Amino acid sequence: MEAQVPSKLFTTLSSAADCVRGHDFIQVYSHYDADGVAAAAIVAKALIRAGKEFRVMLFTTLNDYNMGVIRDTKAECIIVTDLGASYIDQFDAMDTDVVVLDHHTIIFEAKRIHYANPHLYGIDGMVAGCGSTMALLFAVALDERNWDLVQVAFGGIVGDRQHIYGLSGLNVYLLEQGVKRGFIEERTGSIIPAGMLETGLYLMTDPFICGISGNKEGVAKLLESSGIGHGRTYESLSEEESRKLSSLLVLELVKQGVTQSTLEEAMCKRYHLKDFDVDATVMSAVLNACGRSGVGGMGIGAGMGDSKCFDQGMRLNEESSDVLVQNVVALVNRGLNQMKNIQWFDTADSGFTGMLCGIAMQSFADHRKPTIGFNSSNDPVNISSRGMMNQIDAGVDLAVAMREACAAAGGSGGGHRIAAGGAVPADKLQLFLDTLDRIIGEQLGTK
Repeated sequence: MEAQVPSKLFTTLSSAADCVRGHDFIQVYSHYDADGVAAAAIVAKALIRAGKEFRVMLFTTLNDYNMGVIRDTKAECIIVTDLGASYIDQFDAMDTDVVVLDHHTIIFEAKRIHYANPHLYGIDGMVAGCGSTMALLFAVALDERNWDLVQVAFGGIVGDRQHIYGLSGLNVYLLEQGVKRGFIEERTGSIIPAGMLETGLYLMTDPFICGISGNKEGVAKLLESSGIGHGRTYESLSEEESRKLSSLLVLELVKQGVTQSTLEEAMCKRYHLKDFDVDATVMSAVLNACGRSGVGGMGIGAGMGDSKCFDQGMRLNEESSDVLVQNVVALVNRGLNQMKNIQWFDTADSGFTGMLCGIAMQSFADHRKPTIGFNSSNDPVNISSRGMMNQIDAGVDLAVAMREACAAAGGSGGGHRIAAGGAVPADKLQLFLDTLDRIIGEQLGTK
């Protein structure tokens, strides 16, 4: 039996599409990560096909200042993707036509605007439908020929890690349609990175393997011990070679102390995007690298099918991945600061805070505590938090905890139970940490 889109969601998306058809120019706002860039690219391509003029702006977060930017726009129609859940009441108060395609925890329900969020239809937006999922469904409501953009949506789905425990909810519907229409091929998962092994293993951060990731000598020793020569690709490996290399990688991760769930995540299924001839992980990495490097337009162009943008994005991703893996090595050597219920680190001397937070949580941090990352050299301080499913099962809700702790420190925050963000004044950072530690303790029942 095929997965279905809830009828109420279909009605909302159809109404939103009708609204957009009535305007000649649309202003698009989105998040700057892989999911946000994918969502923006999907909407942009759909608008071009509909004969509309548009402009796209990416935000690192949606806060009061950026809401002011949105309110000041001269556009009569606005589309917001992968952002907006915490500001629905303010969008409702605007005179402009607004479409919000988000998947974060619901704070308000819309009274006037067109608001599509999986949570509104009993679907968990943390795992079963992300920003690019909603953008794709909107694009299809606008025109059925936009189904080819499901390939870009999978870049966002993978970027938000909604595939690691197996697809569910709206994402299953996207996969079924993508496979049926010939755009996506589902493939067996592997812990071995795709492409050139020496490069892939050196740059590997999902998961990060201590002594191999960011260590050329470690990579050379691993390949030598597995009997695999230089210049080989994952695709060229025999079944026996692949099995031996996988076993060695798993052994290193077990020695490192990663959880069983992390091992399972590392071997989750892969999705080949036929028009781009790349795995969805590659699409995700390209879009993420462009967005986080401040060249989101290049990422949007790549998602819209521009081969030059995609090639430039591939080169940028390799460069930024090299910097990222060295930042992870430095964080491993430096260690995390431990509090009773949380652990944290400061990236004041580097960057990649959110990505480092997720990598640390999955690969080498204490898996019993949520991981918090921030850059204290900024004011306000932007904060990222990541948890694991075992923490969620024990009662942790980072969306609630970050919202309350940031508010107590004079800032704002929110997101998902397993991953949330926020911002607080620099001089209130310690108050935030103390408050968050207490709230997580209360959620865990440890106080």
